[in-house]
Amino acid sequence: MSGGDESAMNLLQQLSELQSKHGWLSEETLRAFSAETLIPLYEIQAVASFYPHYRLKPPPRAHVAVCRDASCHLAGCDLYTSKIKAGLAGDFDIEVHEVSCLGRCESAPAACVDDVPVLGWTADDVIAGAKGEQALPPDEPTSAPRRWPTDPHETTDDHYAVLRKWMADRDAARAEIPALLEAAGLKGMGGAGFPPGLKGRLVRDSGESGINKYAVVNADESEPGTFKDRVILEEQPHLVLEGLLLGCLVSGADEGIIYIRHEYGREKTAMEREIERARQMGLLDDLGVNIWIFVSPGGYILGEETALIEALEGKRGEPRNKPPYPTDHGIHGQPTLMNNVETYSFVPAILSEGADSWKAHGINGGTGWKFLSVSGDVEKPGVYCVPMGITLRDLVEQECGGMKNGVAMKAFCPGGASAPFLPASLADTPLEWGAVQEAGSMLGSGAVMIVAEGHDMLELAANVVRFFRNESCGKCVPCRVGSEKAVDILDRVLAGEGDGTDFDVFPALDEALRLTSICGLGQVVLNPATSVLKHFPDDVARHLGTA
Repeated sequence: MSGGDESAMNLLQQLSELQSKHGWLSEETLRAFSAETLIPLYEIQAVASFYPHYRLKPPPRAHVAVCRDASCHLAGCDLYTSKIKAGLAGDFDIEVHEVSCLGRCESAPAACVDDVPVLGWTADDVIAGAKGEQALPPDEPTSAPRRWPTDPHETTDDHYAVLRKWMADRDAARAEIPALLEAAGLKGMGGAGFPPGLKGRLVRDSGESGINKYAVVNADESEPGTFKDRVILEEQPHLVLEGLLLGCLVSGADEGIIYIRHEYGREKTAMEREIERARQMGLLDDLGVNIWIFVSPGGYILGEETALIEALEGKRGEPRNKPPYPTDHGIHGQPTLMNNVETYSFVPAILSEGADSWKAHGINGGTGWKFLSVSGDVEKPGVYCVPMGITLRDLVEQECGGMKNGVAMKAFCPGGASAPFLPASLADTPLEWGAVQEAGSMLGSGAVMIVAEGHDMLELAANVVRFFRNESCGKCVPCRVGSEKAVDILDRVLAGEGDGTDFDVFPALDEALRLTSICGLGQVVLNPATSVLKHFPDDVARHLGTA
């Protein structure tokens, strides 16, 4: 666990340290910890039981995690998982679990053995790895990172040149950088699209002079199909850190935190090394900031900014009601600047080349560059940095090598699992905020999932709705109950027990979830299903027996 002063560790970090030391969190360990810290045992147990990464039972000799979510569903994870379970059935000290998205969707079906990604391994390879008969790959960052078009630095010697330039006149930086980001049309790339320039101004102008402020990198991408931030963290850590430090400069934050999901071990290592490099260069001291990494104990809901803040405060990661907003009432009640990995990584390029030059990279009404995670039925799934506004068809044909095995496209999801599915007839839609919204979906996290003919869209939609049901924190009744109701209906129909009226309740259920859920998870639960009902009625009718 990376962090600052050990005495300042919050409860989550302390529990992670205990688990690392003992292998799990036994009742005896928690009671002793309670007595030592004077934290009530019920409070410790409430937090420990909330996060899936904490083990409240003795760990097995080996643990296999296999993704069950959308991209892996398309790649046949059910059969893959069944083979692994069958091959390890006699080994009672090896656990096999189906888990939510591991962020390795380009290598679907994705699996980890003892938290180490085993990309491209067959089921037999995974079985051998779990038994110790095959060595696990080193969980280390790539030794040959690519130089992406968003990197304004020609060589490693040029790293942080943009930051150094703006540090020379800090008053000008605080005044001009937010305006430049807004002029460039930069939006938040985590899904919501809120302008980071405006966020920077709001945090800069919040609170009294001299108060503590925070700047956070939200690196907790966990939505099925989304993995671009993982690649940026591993291959461009200097840009993420430079963007964060520029955010600290603008906002007046004296503490910067990189909040990263625990499945991103090699990416955490890359960021740790980059922070140390910047520290050795004197940049952190010159700016007067402390930068550290917080490893999430798990859960998709932690990507929501207020739930993330709750975790940083050592609490259960449940979203807060808004207002107040993090820009004026964030971590420990102090102004907090939060952006995702991709957003921060774009800041050095925009400040280096200027707003107009940045905007000119876009096409078809888009502005700037865009990282897209592409998974599903294409020949070359992966992360692509393309002009914002590239059409879905050009992305598939020009970047991804076309459809896998030449099978025709049936559908696509343009912006992550929370975005509605669209039919292949809309493949000429530019992947740009407004155009995608006009087509009936959203660009969201930039996770593009391609679905070929032959897949059942209702089964795929049900897979995504189950993900949201499973990842609901349960805090608000509409999301907790509504997501369960939706899954019950979908499962009943898929089991051939529908009566033709099953989906009549969906419009009212969808409206209730959108209007009354505390956070975005509950508000998008039905997007996959309602879009399939709209665009793929034949798949629905087949299950209802009305085809």
